[in-house]
Amino acid sequence: MTAVGPAPGTISTDPIVARNFFLLFQKDSEKMVLQSISSLNVEMTPVSTTQNGAGGKIEHIKTVGSNVNVPEVEMVRMAPRDSKNDKIWNWYRDIHTNGFKDRKDKRELITLQLFDPGGTKVGEFELHGAWPCKIVTDALSTDSNDPLKETITFVCEWIDRTK
Repeated sequence: MTAVGPAPGTISTDPIVARNFFLLFQKDSEKMVLQSISSLNVEMTPVSTTQNGAGGKIEHIKTVGSNVNVPEVEMVRMAPRDSKNDKIWNWYRDIHTNGFKDRKDKRELITLQLFDPGGTKVGEFELHGAWPCKIVTDALSTDSNDPLKETITFVCEWIDRTK
């Protein structure tokens, strides 16, 4: 019997199927269950330069510009029953009311952990210098049986994929 392996030119590992998402706060090791994550973008702005090269031939060069876009990450969760005892709502209120004292004030390292249906961690992203800048609550309707959800937008200094 011959061992069966991937056909030439195909992928040799399974794709990531993340079904469970958690937000981990580094300061207190608290985990928050998430329903979805979107806009997990990292991006640099390229700068184009045109110059004369050897023999007068025009060369087009692209390099990293000074503008690195600030990442924003949107996370959806079930709305907490008591916002007065909720970490994110209290964090947001504190920033809204008191602002920032310095560059590190009220910013945190938070981690997004992704797990497959079997409970194996399949991905992890660190958001450095993160803070919540926006909370959007679902529309309310008397004819809905859906749980109330919130979309929270975090901004951060940079995102690092650590797994």
